[in-house]
Amino acid sequence: MTMQTSAFSLDQAAIGLIERKFGEKRRMAAAREQELFGIFQEELTEEETWALKYLYAYMPVNDMADYDGALFLSHVRTTLAIRKEMPWGERVPDHLFLHFVLPYRVNTENIEDSRGILHEALAERTKSLSMADAILETNYWCHEKATYIGSDLRTISPLTMIRNARGRCGEESTLAVAALRSIGIPARQVYTPRWAHCDDNHAWVEAWADGKWYYFGACEPEARLNQGWFSPPARRAMLINTRIYADYPGPEDITLADEWFTEINLLENYAPTRTITVAVKDRQGKAVSGAQVHFELYNMAEFYPIATIPTNELGEASFKTGYGDLLIRAVRDGAWGERKVTVAESDRIELVLDQAEQPSGTLDLDMVPPPEREGDEAEALSEESIQRHNRRLEEGTKIRTNYEATFLTEADATELAAEFGLPADRVWDVLRKARGNDREIAAFLRERSGEYGEWPLRLLESLNEKDLVDTFRPSLDDHLIGGLAQRGELDETTFVSYVLCPRVLYEMIVPYKRFFQETFAVDAAAIQADPSVLVRKLEDGYAVWEDLQNLKGKGNPVGTYKLMHGDDVSLDILFVAVCRSLGIPARLHPSELKPQYLEGGTWKDAMFAAHAPQEEETKAWGSLRLLRDPEAAPETAEASYYENFTFARLENGRYKTLVYPYGKKDVYDEPFEVEPGFYRLTSGVRLKDGTVQARFAYFKVTAGETTDVVLTYRQAQHDIPVLGKIDRTSALTTLEGTDATLGELIGGSGAIVAWIEPEREPTKHLFREIGELAEPYAKLGAPIVLIIGNAEWTASFDPAAYPNLPSGTVFVRDASYAALPDFIAQSPARDAGYPHLFVLDAVDQIRYTASGYKIGTGKEALQVLSGVWQ
Repeated sequence: MTMQTSAFSLDQAAIGLIERKFGEKRRMAAAREQELFGIFQEELTEEETWALKYLYAYMPVNDMADYDGALFLSHVRTTLAIRKEMPWGERVPDHLFLHFVLPYRVNTENIEDSRGILHEALAERTKSLSMADAILETNYWCHEKATYIGSDLRTISPLTMIRNARGRCGEESTLAVAALRSIGIPARQVYTPRWAHCDDNHAWVEAWADGKWYYFGACEPEARLNQGWFSPPARRAMLINTRIYADYPGPEDITLADEWFTEINLLENYAPTRTITVAVKDRQGKAVSGAQVHFELYNMAEFYPIATIPTNELGEASFKTGYGDLLIRAVRDGAWGERKVTVAESDRIELVLDQAEQPSGTLDLDMVPPPEREGDEAEALSEESIQRHNRRLEEGTKIRTNYEATFLTEADATELAAEFGLPADRVWDVLRKARGNDREIAAFLRERSGEYGEWPLRLLESLNEKDLVDTFRPSLDDHLIGGLAQRGELDETTFVSYVLCPRVLYEMIVPYKRFFQETFAVDAAAIQADPSVLVRKLEDGYAVWEDLQNLKGKGNPVGTYKLMHGDDVSLDILFVAVCRSLGIPARLHPSELKPQYLEGGTWKDAMFAAHAPQEEETKAWGSLRLLRDPEAAPETAEASYYENFTFARLENGRYKTLVYPYGKKDVYDEPFEVEPGFYRLTSGVRLKDGTVQARFAYFKVTAGETTDVVLTYRQAQHDIPVLGKIDRTSALTTLEGTDATLGELIGGSGAIVAWIEPEREPTKHLFREIGELAEPYAKLGAPIVLIIGNAEWTASFDPAAYPNLPSGTVFVRDASYAALPDFIAQSPARDAGYPHLFVLDAVDQIRYTASGYKIGTGKEALQVLSGVWQ
């Protein structure tokens, strides 16, 4: 007879699995037994007990290091109470509740006890609605709180997102999922790891209502579910998935069933799919089990593994994907096999692990994305629904902008700076970036500048922009006072960057300097004399625990130290943090991300066993010098890291892309310091249809020597056809209310004209791209006319929010977008949505057009405009 508990309908098999994994995690976290597991000594209900055991069983090691059991108990009790309170609570099946309501984590965000706070904001707004309408209403609320902006890879928490009032798509969707779970609605963040037809990626939300999953764009409300600007791109995706921290049984397709998480494949809900099976064999033709099969997609000038699946006992790995091209690479014990595959032409391939040495020369590949497809035609919304939706959008924008209007002003910054004799422009810069956390930052400056002069400001300037939104005075005080106590004879630049600054990688900033100064007080002198002593001390009691790849290096160093378990990147961060606390300049190498300390003016590697055999001495590095292609055509794109080239080192059969700043263009000026080894240079030219003309160049870097490599691109043929003609007589209105024709605005030498929706992410990407190219646009001198819609629905739009646009940019209104060329009413432009951009020549002919979300539009438009400009 099958036994089960009344809590969450868990049967005996599920109970046994949770108990086993709970016990394993408890043993691993023995160093924090009381902080984590002391809550089980309290009086708990059966539901509370099993909810906690379930969370602990699959809890990432970083969370066990960084947070206490009281936080998780509060979360569980609040969530169980919400289930009883909300009218649909009993309609949510137990398995959905466990996997998509109970979890406290969505992405890689800092965890806070926020569920009750979000619930209080949303419960009354939603409890009288249907589940589907409650999802829509929650997204209107999210729109009131935040909007899109690109940012770095650290994911801020929902409460920080609200404080900041903006964030990238992964943060918008984290907020929306947390908000829906706070009212008891199952929700999950879904994402395409990388687009096939353009660079970058995207994340959005799926939510469950009365037996069905729906999707929507977080913080970008639509009038109904299963609608979003990303719908057309999603129809060209090669993978759309989500990760669940559990042994999840489906019913969705399971891409990877890891011991600590499950990845499910949701692509067929959005795009046509095909399952491709890879059979991996050795040189003798024998099936190889346990090989890692990487399904790689060209994106951001690298071949990125959108999925990695181990082969089964038959030597096979299967993957459901879209109808585009993939580079598939199988690896086992340093040997590999690789092949480019067009999924539409094959559902089964064989790879032989017959390569152990890097090839030489170059290799050209064409990577073709899935074709554009029309979506199902939806029933037209009533005019009343459209008007109501537009009003809600404008109301939400006003609520958010009114909140932003409470932020400190430049005048406030000037007054604060004058009080302590600080440079006003620099004080304003940090307060501006701090946004809703500006008063906390101002208070820190006010409290500490009198005693420490400019040093508090220097500390703030050492942080990433996003840090200023969620770093508070206890942390700032710790790093200011603890850092200055260790300055010694260091020059100011080295001290600020590598001792005073608390930021190491993408971990949450916490107070740690005083803690490590006290913890290592006895050994401080020995460590300062020889930092390798610290390496041995950390390795003696530290165990590497790997569970979630996306959380590597996200734990804070104090938590990692106390738990004495973590991933290898967390160990590296811990080493750097302890060094800085003791006044030893330390960092993660800018491209290799390996820990280093400064000794005698030279950066030396901290030789952890995770990176190299313990007996190996610090290796000499080599240099990679990129050379310009002397035969490059004049129209060849400017070299830009991650935009059109990267280089990667061969490690254990796979190429690891070196990390340099996105868009780095000074690539010919100085050699790159790199480790010795075999390398692959990848360059790519993306065509208008999304196809990439990629090139591999293979080379070797030798220790102590400089290797010269010519960076070449394949030469694409760019036709500039005539696509139509614009109507110069179209009537528009300036933002000041005066009438103007399109012809008056564009002149007679060529122009860019775009109809935009300023609140939507695709338009904001266009703003960013044109802004980044402001100098070449301004040098060309062509007008850029950006057209927004009805003033009633865009009253809150402020062009001043986009100061980086080229000087020739002008905003005007087209009340009902009536001036749009007729072919925009046809697919695929209609499906793609706004923005609709056109490049015009001197006689008003349309020579280029792009609609909807397409990374790279700004650069393509500039290239075409340069070719037709007179």
